[in-house]
Amino acid sequence: MIPALELVGVKAAYGRIEVLHGVDLVVPPGSVFAILGPNGAGKSTTLKVIGGRVRATSGCIHVAGTHINGATPEAMAKAGICSIPEGRGIFPNLTVDENLRIMTYRGAGIRQKDVEDRAYTRFPRLGERRHQLAGTMSGGEQQMLAMSRALTTNPALLLLDEISMGLAPLIVEQLYDLVAQLAAEGIAILLVEQFARTALKVSDYAAIMTQGRIEAVGEPADIAGAVSAAYLGGAA
Repeated sequence: MIPALELVGVKAAYGRIEVLHGVDLVVPPGSVFAILGPNGAGKSTTLKVIGGRVRATSGCIHVAGTHINGATPEAMAKAGICSIPEGRGIFPNLTVDENLRIMTYRGAGIRQKDVEDRAYTRFPRLGERRHQLAGTMSGGEQQMLAMSRALTTNPALLLLDEISMGLAPLIVEQLYDLVAQLAAEGIAILLVEQFARTALKVSDYAAIMTQGRIEAVGEPADIAGAVSAAYLGGAA
């Protein structure tokens, strides 16, 4: 089976400072893979490298068996990669409807009604807020909007960066239930999360990252103890 995503010896730097030191990672199709670890471990940089926002200095990145090193973010999107960055990346001065309408500008054949129907079916709360400015909604509602926009692209690989940040536990649980559902529909999901417990509940695989290196990889049952004891001080 060809992996949805494979990283082989990937290194990356900000200026002269190397922050990824040879990252190896394999994400199977239709799986949820969590990268866990403390702040500054290199988790978000890994997602930025995969999504084309930071260029790898060496190593190989393959999506569905295709080498994508050096591809533009636009080419990454055409390859089926969609990213929801930390901070959500919505347009706060546009309404919910207008944020969704922007996704119809990607090309022919994407209808506003279809985009709205899918978004409001998954998140009825967004339908109730459709005429509200996105920046005035709660953090959880903004995250729902960000995910709805991402899913209009029909991604094969979804990159999620700290979707729990600043959200109430009940909202986080609902979002991770959606993550599990999307994986069941065949989307491979690579997520970065500082707080491990909720992510491990829905993940098929997890990796512990520290200081720009993958230190351990395994199924949640195999890696939970190592996450808590070695990296998160038991506060996972």
